[in-house]
Amino acid sequence: MSISAISRRYAKALVQMGAEQKMVERYGEELSALEGLLKKESALRMILESPSFPLEKKTAILADLMGSMQVSDGMKNFLGLLLSKDRLRYFSQIEDDYRRFADELSGVVRARIDAAADLDATQQKAIKEGLEKQTGKKVELTVALDPSLIGGIKAEIGGRVFDGSLKTQLKRIEDSLKKG
Repeated sequence: MSISAISRRYAKALVQMGAEQKMVERYGEELSALEGLLKKESALRMILESPSFPLEKKTAILADLMGSMQVSDGMKNFLGLLLSKDRLRYFSQIEDDYRRFADELSGVVRARIDAAADLDATQQKAIKEGLEKQTGKKVELTVALDPSLIGGIKAEIGGRVFDGSLKTQLKRIEDSLKKG
């Protein structure tokens, strides 16, 4: 079974469990917090993912970690399952898939905007409203500065890229001039 199939299966099960318990948002926050910690503490991640490290010790470490982070009982059970099935190495992908399934469930779509210059609040609001009108869903907008675009913006939403940057337009003109 592929990594993506494994991570999707676990993420989907957690979203369904979260929906039944009305804990989708909380589980997402807990996954995100734990993923942030595991990214920051690479030694901890290596220990928990190591097949040669004893399961009892990994269980104790994870229990202490969950206690200090005050995670919900459902998340404790889920992480215990991942540990016992040796699936913690897929945690990053599970967290990504969980976010996508949870967004789908709540009618949210995430969009990333790369802009050549800073966008003020009015411009961001106009872009967000335009994307919400286009998709019919609530849009979570992330804006980043990319001076290499020269001018304009590039938007990525739902795996689709809309490139209105000056850099791309100049590249198109260059290509058409080369073709004659």
